[in-house]
Amino acid sequence: MILKPSMFKYTLLIGLGFYSLTAFSQEEEQIPTEETQGKLGEIEVIRDYKPILADAVKIRQSPDLTNNRKYFSKPNYNIFDKKLDINTGTHRLEIQQVPPSRPDILTNNYAKIGVGNFNTLLGEVYISNGEDEALQVGGFIKHLSQKGSDFEGQNFGEQKIGLFGRSILEKITLNGEVGFNRYATRYYGFVPTLPDLNPDPIKQHYNDIYIKGELNSNHEDNEELLSYSLKADGYLFGNAFSAKENSFALSGNINKKVNAFNVGANISGDFTNVKSQDLSLGNHIARVNPYIRFQGKNYKITLGAALVSEFGGDETRNNIFPAVDVDFALVPEYASLYAGVKGDAVKTSYRSLANENPFLSETPFIDTTNNTLVVRNMLEKLNVFGGIKGNAGATLGYKIGVFYKQLSDVPLYAINPNNPTRYDIIYDRDEKNTVFGFEGDINLRISEAFSLGGNLLFNEYDMKNEAEAWFIPKLRVAANTRINISKKVYIDGELFFNDAMKAKSYNKFVGITTGDPNAPVTVSMPAFVDISAGIEYRATKQIGVYVRGNNLLSNNYERFLYYPRLGFNVIGGVNVSF
Repeated sequence: MILKPSMFKYTLLIGLGFYSLTAFSQEEEQIPTEETQGKLGEIEVIRDYKPILADAVKIRQSPDLTNNRKYFSKPNYNIFDKKLDINTGTHRLEIQQVPPSRPDILTNNYAKIGVGNFNTLLGEVYISNGEDEALQVGGFIKHLSQKGSDFEGQNFGEQKIGLFGRSILEKITLNGEVGFNRYATRYYGFVPTLPDLNPDPIKQHYNDIYIKGELNSNHEDNEELLSYSLKADGYLFGNAFSAKENSFALSGNINKKVNAFNVGANISGDFTNVKSQDLSLGNHIARVNPYIRFQGKNYKITLGAALVSEFGGDETRNNIFPAVDVDFALVPEYASLYAGVKGDAVKTSYRSLANENPFLSETPFIDTTNNTLVVRNMLEKLNVFGGIKGNAGATLGYKIGVFYKQLSDVPLYAINPNNPTRYDIIYDRDEKNTVFGFEGDINLRISEAFSLGGNLLFNEYDMKNEAEAWFIPKLRVAANTRINISKKVYIDGELFFNDAMKAKSYNKFVGITTGDPNAPVTVSMPAFVDISAGIEYRATKQIGVYVRGNNLLSNNYERFLYYPRLGFNVIGGVNVSF
């Protein structure tokens, strides 16, 4: 190795440091003297150069972990559920789980098959290009079907297929997905007082074709740069009859740092058309949310307003809501206080309602009194919230908060007065409806082998026109855990508690023979607990065998009145990673 004169002085200083602290057992070297130091043009080193710093010159300053950047572009991941969903209706609350420990060998693809009681059949395949973070391309396909034995027509079927992609370029990140979902069942509702009411349940299915894409500016060290994002979503949704909903939504964000604060705006437009029989109705919502954000080392204050316009339907409404958020680090990195005041128009979507309750009428939203379509968005006139959130290292994350809302046009499920196996959408239009509640989330990871997550939501509704908030429980609790017993054995479990609910029925359906048979009556639905658990044995690094049990307590509960859910069911099979 030849050292040029420009590098000589640095080499000499390092060499002197080594010589003063360490004696080498290699052959003797000639050390430049004061006389010869300025005359030498080059030095030939006859051994490998191995720099070693003494303790005295090592850096002792600890890194400042609180010096965080103030803006990061929000990443988006395509993560797909790999666990069995038996459609028990208990998946309304989604818990952000701590990811399990990674397997010894990372794989890009997997396939799963399984069979069980109730004629359960499961098949699932997921394929991607690899672990290149800059480019992700893949697809998935899933089939799940079941057939109950207690009630005629108690059938369920679900199919999903999709393609996704993600590309990180120099200045932007692109995400996209296109897919098709199908869910099929029958109107198998069973009324105990009228056992012969529904001898041949009618088939129902929902088709959902969707496409979505997102563009985000990549994070730059220079905070003075303009950050932006753009997102587009569209879908075609329809049932087995004439009901359809088509929607296209476009939203964007722009943010610029100016001196000590950020100025930005969120802009969105949601354009939806609902069709049923020969009727059609538009349900469009446009939003503009300008804001200014003050941000310091331990605080962030956002002040703004939301201008929301609803148009295209039988009503046109324009509202201005506050948009205020405050976040203060009570104990930096461990606990932060948050609070805010806001409002919005929440879209009433046939797609989202049918995903929660597939037993809606064949022609929803039709007002039979005047043969018109009626779609009303819920208005959150006021939403005040606050709480505390934070973490304790890498093992514990939590969030606890309370909220108070003033609502109008609250959509609720109600049994059709002429057919108890069908559900209609009704609205409590009073502007003084309120709901008070609190919520909590916790994620605990004790070790690489054990993780625990939980979510709690409590609601106390005060409805003005309707007697109750139909089919909305006051309390929901969900919990999950995963335990890695060894490198080959994994156990996971889930618990869901749904508090008692109130349902709106009629005298003629509950066996009341006195008075008006069409008079409404409140039916109490008991609380229920649904517990599921599974175990997987990894026979090899690529092949695993699993067994999963659902509704382990075999509770004969109802999420919606007159629609009993499946009892204890089990499924087992094989999954292969490749």
